[in-house]
Amino acid sequence: MTTRRDITERNDRALLQAARDVLAEDGAHASVAAVAARAGVGIGSLYRRYRTKEELFQRLSLMSLDHWNEAAEQGLADPDPWAGLATFVRRCVEFGQGTLAPIAGAIEVTREMSDKARHGDELLDELVRRAREAGALRADVTTVDISLLIEQLGRFPAADQLRKQGRDDLLPGAAEARRRLIAIALDGLRAGHAPLPGSPPDNELFTGRWSNP
Repeated sequence: MTTRRDITERNDRALLQAARDVLAEDGAHASVAAVAARAGVGIGSLYRRYRTKEELFQRLSLMSLDHWNEAAEQGLADPDPWAGLATFVRRCVEFGQGTLAPIAGAIEVTREMSDKARHGDELLDELVRRAREAGALRADVTTVDISLLIEQLGRFPAADQLRKQGRDDLLPGAAEARRRLIAIALDGLRAGHAPLPGSPPDNELFTGRWSNP
């Protein structure tokens, strides 16, 4: 028997997934109306759950941070340092971590968001340290490099465009192409390649965007 709580939780999951999808397509201009329509719920239902668009996006950010941290902890549980780092990157990219980048600086960063992000940084630091000490990760790759790489690969415009066009027949091929790109990127992180150009990116490049000007 389906209860009211079941319906509420199902609608909430649909809203959060819809918000992720709309953000991926429309960026910071994503509207509450578009999110509600994508989720198949009335806009009144959305506002009963989230009082403002900012509150919805803050919840979405927490969900993304939780996934990042869980993926990192899974990676650290792997006794193979390279496999652990690769698993982390792959899980984050496939989750679509980069889809939240457009709202950086547009919402207030709550204490809970800040705490989870700080813990995520610590976990990634450890993943990178293990892989580097094992000689598996190229020495000139930093945690910021990996964070930016995940952000770039987490957004896959080809698949977004195909979904907009209703070309569901091509989506399996797009998913396969994305897996190939992830494999290419991971190979580029391995030790033994020519030095990277320029200086390593500063952490401010990745995190500074989330501070309201």
